[in-house]
Amino acid sequence: MSKKQFERKTKEDMPVVAICYDFDKTLSPDDMQAQGYIQSVGYNIADFWTESNQLAEENDMDQNLAYMYKMIQEAEGTLVFNKKTLNEYGSKVGLFPGVKEWFERIREYGKNKGVLIEHYIISSGLKEMIEGTIVAKEGVFEKIYASSFYFNDRGVAKWPAQVVNYTNKTQFLFRIEKGVLDINDQGVNDYFPPEEVRVPFRNMVYIGDSDTDIPCMKLVNSYGGHSIGVFNVETQDKTKVHKMMRDNRIRYYAPADYSEGTDLDILVKTIIDRTATNEALETIHYRNKKEYLEADKLNNEEEKKKTNLILALDNSTNFANTHTIIQDLNECDHWTKDESELLMDIAVRNSQVYCILGDIDVKLFYDKLLKKMSSLSENANIVKREIEKDK
Repeated sequence: MSKKQFERKTKEDMPVVAICYDFDKTLSPDDMQAQGYIQSVGYNIADFWTESNQLAEENDMDQNLAYMYKMIQEAEGTLVFNKKTLNEYGSKVGLFPGVKEWFERIREYGKNKGVLIEHYIISSGLKEMIEGTIVAKEGVFEKIYASSFYFNDRGVAKWPAQVVNYTNKTQFLFRIEKGVLDINDQGVNDYFPPEEVRVPFRNMVYIGDSDTDIPCMKLVNSYGGHSIGVFNVETQDKTKVHKMMRDNRIRYYAPADYSEGTDLDILVKTIIDRTATNEALETIHYRNKKEYLEADKLNNEEEKKKTNLILALDNSTNFANTHTIIQDLNECDHWTKDESELLMDIAVRNSQVYCILGDIDVKLFYDKLLKKMSSLSENANIVKREIEKDK
């Protein structure tokens, strides 16, 4: 069993909005592999994907595993397939308008609204290539969840280390929700009370472009978050976003233009504004909830204390013990009708109480109890007559 201590993020003093992005055709206009790598191994882009998908179909293989295998296979004898090479290909990946400035600008906007903004990548693309992009090198991403390779001692890619496909993408949303970000940390399965969840789903934004994003979009939507479909700003092809809207997979769509003042920029800022207001209300709600739970706890403890004292009084076998119990009973201010009746019954039945009803402490306790009773039972009248004998 691993002894690794996983670092976890805990709930912040200010609300957190997690903006999660697919990469290919969401932040970049094309598949990252098609922006240098496929051409460098002598392949036509369409042929590479056709053969990769055929490999998957013929071998009951995950399509992502198939393309990762094919990348290694086609690199043999052509290039050194290591992390440095993949980073270099990543550095050549193009980005949609405004992406370079987007992350810091949105983070700053959130800060001014009292909201902490975190950016996450959840992609079926290659982590090593994403890490080579100009934006990733600037450290704008809190975490990059993407398919990745295992590299041997010589730094050469030999085996898939992590495969992210459209069905398992959703696990990363739960990791972000709970602050359990390491992919091997089993704490993601732990229960977290709602008020201790670091990033509630209502504070998540998922931005994607196609069917592979649907499970994440559906999950975020169903828990009150915000799913946004984007389409290529140049082609203006809205076919996919219209379908996702029709199928209730997304709440909004906009061109993939991340520049200031665009539809996407205004939309995300509006979500941040709304979150700031909503979380202020949630803070009041949880404060009220905490207060009433603490009050209930105190009330429950008081009820338990009263029950134990009534039983002790009923079982008292000497005057000294009765005086001690009466002293504790005097600390309780609220008695139900049934409890009051039971105390009157005990005073009449138990001689260790009845015989000292005239003692000042016992007399004061029962006198106070009688004054709060709206009507007096037979036993209550007996106690009343007994404590009034010396008046």
